[in-house]
Amino acid sequence: MKLTSRDLPKLWLPLLAALAMIAVASLLVWGSQFDAGKAEHERNAAMTAKNQIEQRLRQVRTEEQEIRERTQRLQQLQNSGISGDEKRLDWMEMLRETQRELRIPGMSYEFGAQTSLDKADDASYAWFSSPLRLQLRLLHEEDLINFLARIEKNAKALVIVRACKLSPLPRQADGRAAMAQFGADCEMQWLTIRPASDKK
Repeated sequence: MKLTSRDLPKLWLPLLAALAMIAVASLLVWGSQFDAGKAEHERNAAMTAKNQIEQRLRQVRTEEQEIRERTQRLQQLQNSGISGDEKRLDWMEMLRETQRELRIPGMSYEFGAQTSLDKADDASYAWFSSPLRLQLRLLHEEDLINFLARIEKNAKALVIVRACKLSPLPRQADGRAAMAQFGADCEMQWLTIRPASDKK
C-alpha cells in the first residue's frame, strides 16, 4: 500500500497521539527516576542519621564504662585506706605491731614531711608521698622480706620500697655473737591519694 499526499491529513491525528504518548512516557520515566533519586537521597540521609546515633550511643556506653571503672577503682582505694589523709599514727602502730609479730630484735624509723607528687592543677585527684627511713636489726635475711611484705599488705597506703641495704652486724666487744645478725637500712615512700580540692 502506497501513501499519497491525500493520506497525510488522516495520519496527523495518530502521529500527534503517538508524540503525546512518547512525551507522557518520557515524563513518567523522568518522574520515576526523580522519585528514585529522592528516595535514595532520603535513604542515605536516614542511614547517616542512624550511624551518627549508633556512634553517639557507643560513645555514651564507653563513657559509662569508664565512669564505672573509675568509681570501682576509687572504691578499692577507699577500702584499702590509700584514699584520704595520711594515717601516720596508724602507720607507726602497724610498724610496731609487725615488729612484735615477727619478733624483729630492733627497729627505728623516721617519716619525712609529706609532699605532693602531682604538678598539674587540673587533675581530679592528687597523689601525696611520705618518705620513710626504716632501720631494722634482723636474725636472718628472710626477716627483712617478711617484714616488707607484711607492711605492703597491711599499710593504709601504697608502699614503695626505693632501696634496701642489708649488711652483717659486727660481733660484740667480748667476742660473743650479737642477738641480731644483720642490719637493714631501707628508703621507702608511702603514697596516699585524695581529691585535688583537698590539696594543701
